[in-house]
Amino acid sequence: MNYINANILLPEELVKQIQKYADGVNLYIPKLPVVKNTCSSYQAEIYKRNNEIYKEFLHGVKVKELAGKYYLSEKSIYRILGSMKKQ
Repeated sequence: MNYINANILLPEELVKQIQKYADGVNLYIPKLPVVKNTCSSYQAEIYKRNNEIYKEFLHGVKVKELAGKYYLSEKSIYRILGSMKKQ
């Protein structure tokens, strides 16, 4: 593990404040936790596509046609239709 002198990295005022609590001690500062985005743009695109598939199906487009149009298997189309119906 490489150590960096706090005087190089941190502002002088901050170093003085830290020295009040941990003068001369090796101090580990953990990384900030990664916050996961609950709805990524990819997930939003997939939801939009699936919603379009469902609407087209409700307007009479056949599963085989939807599979060809969206480059998916018929089984995937049925899975999408089932999940969209539950919502």
